[in-house]
Amino acid sequence: MLGKKPRSVTKISGAESGRRTLSGSCLCGALHYEVADEFKYAMNCHCSDCRKATGSAFKPFGGIEREKLKITKGEEHVSFFGDRSVNHDVRCAACGSLLYSVVRDGAFVHVTMGTLIDEPTVRPTAHIFVADKAPWFEIKDDLPQHRKHLKS
Repeated sequence: MLGKKPRSVTKISGAESGRRTLSGSCLCGALHYEVADEFKYAMNCHCSDCRKATGSAFKPFGGIEREKLKITKGEEHVSFFGDRSVNHDVRCAACGSLLYSVVRDGAFVHVTMGTLIDEPTVRPTAHIFVADKAPWFEIKDDLPQHRKHLKS
C-alpha cells in the first residue's frame, strides 16, 4: 500500500443534497468508513492519551456529529477501547489503526485526519493540550496554542 496515491475525486452522497462524502480507511484496508465533509472543528491534540493512542507527537482530528460517520466495509474488524456506551476509540482489529474517537458523551466523533483518503475542506485551527505536549516536539506553525481543551 505504500506509495499508493490517494484518490482525488470524492464521492457525492445524493445528488439532491449536494454534500461531499469523504472516504477513509485503516492501514491494512480491512476497515473503511465514510464521513460527511461537514466537520464542525479541527485541531491538533497534544494530550498524553492522544500521543499514546497514535504513537505520534499529536493527533490531528476533525470533530463531527456521530451520525455523520458510517463504517462501509469490514465492520467485523472494528475494535473498541474504552466505554462502548459513551466515549471510546475505534480501531482496526487487524492492523491497529486508530480511525476515530467517540467523544462528548457519544454525540461526536473525532476522526483522525491521517486516515482520510479524500481531502477534507477543514484544516486544524488550533493546538490543544500543549501543556502536555511531548518535550522533544516543537510547534513551529502559527496556530493558536491552548494549554488545555478548547471548547467548541
